[in-house]
Amino acid sequence: MDAQLVVIVAGIILAIAIIGSLFFLRGYSGKFTFDTSTGTRPRAAEGEGNTPGVAMKGRFQLLTMGVGAVFTAVIAKLWSMQMVSSDHYEELSLQNQMRTVTTPAPRGRILDRNGVELVTNRPSLVVGAYRDFASDAIAVRHLANVLGLPYTAVRRNILDYSQSAQSIHTVASDVRMSTVAHIKEHASDFEGIQIEERTQRVYPYGSLASHVLGYTGTITSEQLNAQEEGDEADASTVTYQSGDIVGQAGVEVHYERLLQGIRGEQTVQVDAAGNVTGKAGAVPPRAGSDIKLTLDLKIQQACEEGLARAMAAGKQSGYTSDAGACICMDCTNGDILGMASAPSFDPSVFIGGVSNDDWSKLNGEDSGNPLINRCISGQYMSASTIKPLAALAAQEYGVYTASNTTTCNGWWTGLGEGAGRWCWDHAGHGTLNLQQGIAHSCDPVFYDIGKAFFYNEEHPEGLQEMYTRWGLGETTGIDLPSEASGRVPTAAWKKEFFSNWSDAERSWGAGDMLNIAIGQGDILVTPLQMATVYSGLANDGKEYVPHVFLSAVARDGDGDAVTYEPKELRDVSVNDQSELDLVHNGMKGVIYDTASTASHFNSLGVTVAGKSGTGEKTGNDLYAWFIAYAPADDPKYVVATLVERGGFGSTSALVGTRYVLGVIYGSEDSVSSVGGTHDR
Repeated sequence: MDAQLVVIVAGIILAIAIIGSLFFLRGYSGKFTFDTSTGTRPRAAEGEGNTPGVAMKGRFQLLTMGVGAVFTAVIAKLWSMQMVSSDHYEELSLQNQMRTVTTPAPRGRILDRNGVELVTNRPSLVVGAYRDFASDAIAVRHLANVLGLPYTAVRRNILDYSQSAQSIHTVASDVRMSTVAHIKEHASDFEGIQIEERTQRVYPYGSLASHVLGYTGTITSEQLNAQEEGDEADASTVTYQSGDIVGQAGVEVHYERLLQGIRGEQTVQVDAAGNVTGKAGAVPPRAGSDIKLTLDLKIQQACEEGLARAMAAGKQSGYTSDAGACICMDCTNGDILGMASAPSFDPSVFIGGVSNDDWSKLNGEDSGNPLINRCISGQYMSASTIKPLAALAAQEYGVYTASNTTTCNGWWTGLGEGAGRWCWDHAGHGTLNLQQGIAHSCDPVFYDIGKAFFYNEEHPEGLQEMYTRWGLGETTGIDLPSEASGRVPTAAWKKEFFSNWSDAERSWGAGDMLNIAIGQGDILVTPLQMATVYSGLANDGKEYVPHVFLSAVARDGDGDAVTYEPKELRDVSVNDQSELDLVHNGMKGVIYDTASTASHFNSLGVTVAGKSGTGEKTGNDLYAWFIAYAPADDPKYVVATLVERGGFGSTSALVGTRYVLGVIYGSEDSVSSVGGTHDR
């Protein structure tokens, strides 16, 4: 109201001044005369009244009116601002004095299916300061000495331009209580310093399930740009800022929207320079939702240990065995109960920012690229684990039925002696039918199948069609990032892929078909794909989408806000149930028809069906596979183990699969040594 009163008084004074001036000028000009000899007023030659005095009078009047008009306009504007729109401008003024800054929210926890904490948070004392604190070099140096940090680092953190000037800039995290106490006791020496309690990620089980859980890190410029280029956010969408901690891999990134909390807001008062002078209202942050995964801690630990034992068994047999994967899946709904990949990593190295040296190691060939989740991103030849699908294709298209037989003497010459091929058992298997061919993984049986498809005019790619029907060559849709699709090679693919080769070299040959019939050559699969295929085989054709998300716990802690509903991935049709029964019986034969393998499973307590495999890669040791489901008569669990450069499947990979099943059924493997070279 003071400003308004000033405007009113100024307007009145200005109006009086203008009116008075006009009256003064009018009276003064009437009394102004020049004496002449006759006593009359002088006349100009051009006409009466046109004298310098009159002209001056007119100009002064015009000037006075112009100045009056200008002042009138100014007064009118001031009147509008102070009298008519005063509330509006007062609000704008207040806004110029106030700023809203945000405070981070704790991320939600990640739990196993039974509520065990796999990722949680711990309190962290943070020392922060507003940017203007950096102007006092003595205070900054004093703070650096107390924190035990370099002066330049402290000053850089305070001046961090990735955050707004009004935000509290983090100077140091995980500050000791004694240090905090010292700062509080000497508050006069640290004016403007703020002590806050925030949270940091904690991994109670270290590297356990690290590839599933993932890790967090500071949001990247690419992620911020993607946010700006994305669709317009709704009220429920988190808007990220520079410096925010977000998920960067695994569940942490895939379920970022659930795990990321709702940022708090703090209103602060600022001066003309933008420095914070006080605080007003605040809205506290809300923690993100807790997530329950399908993982079972006990089974996850079994997968990790089983993979380690499988790799150790490979090394005992003279192989490198330096990497691998192990998956346990519930074939009745697609739940991933355990998923281990080696080498693994410790997610805690990313807390507070990973060093360049650590990042190089995590992405280096020498360290085995530990950030790669080999369960879903590793692509390998399937080896003999694909033979059950080849058997189904052979039956469906009639190229090799249950009544057909092959005589195996260790050396197959179906394409001529010059194109002869060894069976994995150079001694031969004798005469086998299709079921026995699966049980003993006899390569010549499947060479005959590959040859028959190659020369089949009606269905020359019936084998590939069966592979793709069961989901090979495409992703499973698991809720984890970076899943690979694998590859089912065809004549068209080969011609395009090897575009620099000659036409003859690019053409699809009988040898190519023989290779993919036994899972060698150019076919590529992921361990998850094969686990999903075997889940489908166990369910007579029905596959479920594999997933790690089970539910999201409500933010108020009262029940689940979101619960996963199992989704059917595909239901593969077969000509006749008898064809599937033949495959089931053949895979039970894999387990029990060979004494060395049976010795491991006889003590388990349930019947098992499965298949081993040994992949061949030029210039590398053999790749070991072993996939099984149990109970064979009412399947529930599928376990798939792969060991890179691990030797024969029944020498190393079997150990991992058997260990996991042993933990599930409470029956440890009584056989310490692994026998046999069964199979390719």
